[in-house]
Amino acid sequence: MLNTEEKTLAVVAALEEIKAANITVIDTGKLSSLFERMIIASANSRRQTKALADNVVVKLKEQGEEVIGREGEESGEWILVDLGEVLVHIMQPAVREYYNLEELWSKAQAARPKLAGPK
Repeated sequence: MLNTEEKTLAVVAALEEIKAANITVIDTGKLSSLFERMIIASANSRRQTKALADNVVVKLKEQGEEVIGREGEESGEWILVDLGEVLVHIMQPAVREYYNLEELWSKAQAARPKLAGPK
């Protein structure tokens, strides 16, 4: 089994192999007990979105990793691949811009110290 860092690198390599755009890795370990990393990548078409998701699944399974789930393949605009401690979001640019997960999670990171401080 791969550790979180190795799994993250394997996902990024699989995304790069199929020419994903704007790959972002967010360390969510301090923000969520459910997963350690969130990887977000853009695809230019439904076909590429599905090809990217397929490649991530194939490459990680080749390394003995379990794929817990996949969602969103019907529309192909946003596919989520759940690898346990690593979540992979593959989105078309308009969907990515609309949901803006990077900003959402950066705001959560910025708010965290305030929440944890003394009252």
